[in-house]
Amino acid sequence: MGRKVHPIGFRLKITRDWDARWYAEGAKFRELLQEDFKIRRFVKKLGLRAGVSRIEIERYPNQLLVNIHTAKPGILIGRKGEAVKDLRTGIEVMTDKKVKVEVTEIEKPDLDPTLVAENIVDQLERRIGHSRAMKRAISQAMRQGALGIKIEVAGRLAGGDMARREWSSEGRVPRSSLRSDLDYGTAEALTTFGRIGVKVWIYKGEILKQEDKPEPKKDVYVTP
Repeated sequence: MGRKVHPIGFRLKITRDWDARWYAEGAKFRELLQEDFKIRRFVKKLGLRAGVSRIEIERYPNQLLVNIHTAKPGILIGRKGEAVKDLRTGIEVMTDKKVKVEVTEIEKPDLDPTLVAENIVDQLERRIGHSRAMKRAISQAMRQGALGIKIEVAGRLAGGDMARREWSSEGRVPRSSLRSDLDYGTAEALTTFGRIGVKVWIYKGEILKQEDKPEPKKDVYVTP
């Protein structure tokens, strides 16, 4: 089951909440969903070097709240908050609503599967061997406190004539257990031989009750 179901969608409302929190019906739902896609693409494009992992969107009657999780908040915020103000202005023009932007720092980027996958992709595009990149990412994640990690790459690895799939793991990665705090991320490397897909699973422990999960201390920057 763990290989057939999306690890995050499988655990929604159990160990993970939705990244988009709003409600609409009919054609309005379609419009807001496409608007969410535009906002995410816009933020990813502006925060290309900031290590943006997760973008949460909450909608209110006359306001839009965008919470950006990034490994390098200084790059996203900019000097005296100029970059994040430009980001907020761009989203306001796009949505025609008042926008509030929050920037949350990711304290341990080596434990964020999306950032780990993007790091491996960057190495693959620089022609570093996939086995070396995977081993380095696994050792860094385990050193930071992960209980288990699995990395899978697929495509024309090392410039082979035929596409193949390889994976490497360390520790426990219980993909079928609902109470497991299992995070998942993907990325794609565009190489001269074609695209190489990267999937990363990181296991951080078990969550028996949602209310027992301690809230991590994060530095949050709120636009004025």
